[in-house]
Amino acid sequence: MPSALPDGEPVPDDGSLPASALTGSADRPLGFYLHVPYCATRCGYCDFNTYTATELRGTGGVLASRDNYAETLIDEIRLARKVLGDDPRPVRTVFVGGGTPTLLAAGDLVRMLAAIRDEFGLAEDAEVTTEANPESVDPAYLSALREGGFNRISFGMQSARQHVLKVLDRTHTPGRPEACVAEARAAGFDHVNLDLIYGTPGESDDDWRASLEAALGAGPDHVSAYALIVEEGTQLARRIRRGEVPMTDDDVHADRYLIADSVLAAAGFDWYEVSNWATSEAARCLHNELYWRGADWWGAGPGAHSHVGGVRWWNVKHPGAYAAALAAGKSPGAGRELLSDEDRRVERILLELRLREGVPLGLLHEEGFAASKRSLEEGLLERVPFEQGRAVLTLRGRLLADAVVRDLVD
Repeated sequence: MPSALPDGEPVPDDGSLPASALTGSADRPLGFYLHVPYCATRCGYCDFNTYTATELRGTGGVLASRDNYAETLIDEIRLARKVLGDDPRPVRTVFVGGGTPTLLAAGDLVRMLAAIRDEFGLAEDAEVTTEANPESVDPAYLSALREGGFNRISFGMQSARQHVLKVLDRTHTPGRPEACVAEARAAGFDHVNLDLIYGTPGESDDDWRASLEAALGAGPDHVSAYALIVEEGTQLARRIRRGEVPMTDDDVHADRYLIADSVLAAAGFDWYEVSNWATSEAARCLHNELYWRGADWWGAGPGAHSHVGGVRWWNVKHPGAYAAALAAGKSPGAGRELLSDEDRRVERILLELRLREGVPLGLLHEEGFAASKRSLEEGLLERVPFEQGRAVLTLRGRLLADAVVRDLVD
């Protein structure tokens, strides 16, 4: 089931922010994340805030229905306009995620985007992305999205091997994600991403190589590859606990990452974040870079998180409770926190170290800087950027990124 929300102070009924939140906002890009919480089935490894029709039955009535979800989410976009007041920034990125956003009609996604355009305006070169399940789109659907203003799409491929997809409880058939890339290109999408997962129980090195080769053969300009994380409370965690499938260890994850980096680099993909590779700077996911660089974004939808000027908040998780709050003219926010300067310093190190450009050494305290010099000598940080004042992970450092970060934030 979906993981729990963090603790925090109450969000005002009108969603208002401290005056300090918009100080200096003109220097920060603004993005929108739109969460669509519906899935046809629940994948065994998933603990995202998503719901199948069965899980929603009897728990939210008409308010939780996906039939009127677009209008409910548009209500929050309008709330965002009121909360941000006369903030003149056009929206730089929009990312529709889930769940399976493409379970909604294409017209619903286009109307949600149009609401952002009407309320805020879109930057001339705005990046507009939706995630998609390969089985939930066809050429007509993709054409409708492109005509409606979407210019980037991310397909959940996970694996090219049927037995791996079966362990993950994925419903699409091998080959369909690759076909979707061609359909998206034909519809006029500028940028196409494929999401892959490595380290699934029962997956071999050959399985993983086959998945990478199938993905590359489809012709995307962006590939994301994530190690499988087995979350407590998921069906996969229960299967592992019962001994039905084996747990994949960290050494296997490391080997699979090295394979991914080698295969993708040979095909002309450069890493720009630990789990993301692109064929050019233009092909990078700008929306995710907003997160990694601590910019401003409004997350609309059940359980969505937002950040504006050092204020972070999150919405109630259940679609029925979310819709009820907005219907009552109230913010759906469940809690929030005001980040201190130290909080923001630590978060910059945590997130920016994962990027190809790394993190400025000037952000490190004395103990953290001493740790960075040790990491340099251990081959975890690149020497030339270090001498220029930045901590940039080597390939070996990417494998141990979490440990490096823990040392640098001291």
